[in-house]
Amino acid sequence: MKTEHHRHRTPGTALAAALAALLIAATGCSSKADGGSTSDGADGVKSGPGVTEKSIRLGALTDLTGPYATLGKSIVQAQQMWADETNADGGICGRKIEIVVKDHGYDVQKAVTAYADIAPDVLALPQVIGSPVVAALLDDVERDHLLTFPQAWAASLLGKDSIQVLGTTYDLDMIAAVDFLTRTKGLEKGDSVGHVYFEGDYGSNALEGSTWAAQQAGLKIVDQKIKATDTDLSAQVSALKKAGVKAVLISAGPAQTASLVGVAASRGLTVPVVSSAPGFAPQLMKTPAAPALTAMLNVVSAAPAVSSDLGGVRSMVAAYTKKYPGSQVDSGVLSGYNAARLLGADLEKACAAGSLTREDLVKAHRSQKNADTGLGTPQDFSDVSRPASQSTYVLKPDAKAVGGTVNVEEAHVAPGVEEYLTSRS
Repeated sequence: MKTEHHRHRTPGTALAAALAALLIAATGCSSKADGGSTSDGADGVKSGPGVTEKSIRLGALTDLTGPYATLGKSIVQAQQMWADETNADGGICGRKIEIVVKDHGYDVQKAVTAYADIAPDVLALPQVIGSPVVAALLDDVERDHLLTFPQAWAASLLGKDSIQVLGTTYDLDMIAAVDFLTRTKGLEKGDSVGHVYFEGDYGSNALEGSTWAAQQAGLKIVDQKIKATDTDLSAQVSALKKAGVKAVLISAGPAQTASLVGVAASRGLTVPVVSSAPGFAPQLMKTPAAPALTAMLNVVSAAPAVSSDLGGVRSMVAAYTKKYPGSQVDSGVLSGYNAARLLGADLEKACAAGSLTREDLVKAHRSQKNADTGLGTPQDFSDVSRPASQSTYVLKPDAKAVGGTVNVEEAHVAPGVEEYLTSRS
């Protein structure tokens, strides 16, 4: 595995200092890359960029030095573990897997430069961290037919053959969150629900889901848009308390979740809070906000808790702990390993069909209608316009659990999800 690092500075407030690795930044740009040519191998398998007689080279555009450094490290290590396991088993299509890692530090321009450098020489990208990064690269990835699994879940990323959002999208998660609140927290028609969200695709897509679900349930959404650099949510808490909200949704980063819940608890706004999956990290359970998070927070996620009893998850945790002793097993490990295994299945299918070209790998991927790695719910990749899954879990923080959360509700499709998707098709 080859890795490049760049330095990145983060804000200096007290909360940001404790949670700097958990912040999100937003920006935009564009890039260029050359797709390359194809050829027939000695084994009869057609190949193209990133494929030789002996190796399959994959790429990762990640964050190892910026606001998502903790997540990036987990995903990189998990995917390298998959590559090592795969190579120990003889590789794929008689070829060893190599993953070339580029660190962009959550800087879009650095990511654009890294893409231009890496794209001519890799077959696929099993990891690209950051909604703004993916947005900046969309056209180039489609032009280059480079199968890409982003660590971003905005519905705006759907509809692209080469871009695969794994699991659900942010809007479906918030529909599930509203359903959870109405079923389990006593919300009734006429109640107000706050929604604190990042500006940009992440937050706006989440707000679409919460607004639609609230209308169906007869609830009112009191929205509070914030920037990724906002780490003190005192003003937002004051506004929500004044509005008399009975619950709060948050679609932001872990630092913002900690501030929201901590400030709300200190000011007597002790209402249920439900976060999108990117809004929680186990490191929060070592901050002063931990007691309030334990008491007030739930997390809606397309993936189960890392502490899940699923056989595949337990095996992954055991293998990761052995390979990387001392490293925390978090949701990034599960997300990264799952993405790598899904790509592995695509590679095997493409090999069986006799072609490891980029275009044929994308075709192999899109033919998968029930992809199941044993790490969560099966996924359907055949319709580019729809999320790969509609099922969500509900998790709860637990400082004693592996990964910092436990499952509260197993995977299920929230009422109204199909109606919502149909209304937007």
